[in-house]
Amino acid sequence: MTALRPERQSGTAGDQGSPYGQSYGDSGAFGDGRHGDFAAQAPQAAQAAQAAQAAQQGAGAPGEQYRPPLVDDETVALRVPDPPPRRTPAVPADGGRAARRKAAKRRHGRRGTSRARRVDAEAEETPRAPLSRVEARRQARARRPGPAVIASRAIGEVFITTGVLMLLFVTYQLWWTNVRAHAQADQAASSLQDDWAKGKGAPGAFEPGQGFALLHIPKLDVVVPIAEGINSKKVLDRGMVGHYAEGALKTAMPDAKSGNFGLAGHRNTHGEPFRYINKLQPGDPIVVETQNEYFVYKMASILPVTSPSNVSVLEPVPKQSGFKEPGRYITLTTCTPEFTSKYRMIVWGKMVEERPRSKGKPDALVS
Repeated sequence: MTALRPERQSGTAGDQGSPYGQSYGDSGAFGDGRHGDFAAQAPQAAQAAQAAQAAQQGAGAPGEQYRPPLVDDETVALRVPDPPPRRTPAVPADGGRAARRKAAKRRHGRRGTSRARRVDAEAEETPRAPLSRVEARRQARARRPGPAVIASRAIGEVFITTGVLMLLFVTYQLWWTNVRAHAQADQAASSLQDDWAKGKGAPGAFEPGQGFALLHIPKLDVVVPIAEGINSKKVLDRGMVGHYAEGALKTAMPDAKSGNFGLAGHRNTHGEPFRYINKLQPGDPIVVETQNEYFVYKMASILPVTSPSNVSVLEPVPKQSGFKEPGRYITLTTCTPEFTSKYRMIVWGKMVEERPRSKGKPDALVS
């Protein structure tokens, strides 16, 4: 094949424009039978010419070493993209199907959590457009509670307040009234004993609400003052026992030679001195202590339930008591059932001993 050669340039054989310094007609170029050597040297001469031209264009300064241009593999030609990395299939977890299910649930749970977090983060990062005045008013009205909600809240507050008040009232009735009544009764008993020690309070007529004796019920561990009258505020609510001494309900005094000594007391609240009189049995002692004497009664009978208007139980010979003739009796009255005042409970006793205080306490208070 005939080699490529440069075109002949204009000028003489000795022009410098020829890369070889000789013209084609020069005898030095083709003489001496060396036509074949020129053909063989043509490619080398072309390469040398290209190198010289690149040196002239790329050389920055004389004597600088030549550097070949960089080749960018990304722009030279199209290329096939690298194949994606092969994923190694997951090795089944040890433990069988149950273990694989647990592992799958854990993976799904983590994915769900991450998705929720990502959605929340995107929602927080997303800027919100400013609301118009109309939209702001609508949202404010939507946030306001409706009439039904307001009514339900009001009713709930009323119920809660009522419940709290009822609880406070029950606490007051069942606890505080007893505390206060016991303190008042103890103070009245101490004052009465001090008066006796000083010689005051001789037997006779007493003012309503005035204490004049002490009631002892040893079996129930009861020691309570006896005051004149059955007024609630002056006598019964102060933790004392009241003597029926007014109007049609007037009864005899303990020192009377014959008659019925009638007493009333609370069964619940306000000191509740008669709460457990239903536990008394026939023969149990009931002692009335005055300034000068002890009057000892023995429990005789009980009427568990009767009407509040049954005043016959206070007669000199009380009905339904079992007594048939006049004598010296004592009658204890209180409410029943407990925590109500619908009916009355009656306990009767008969005097068995009258003992002066100078002889000391009776056996019922000593043993």
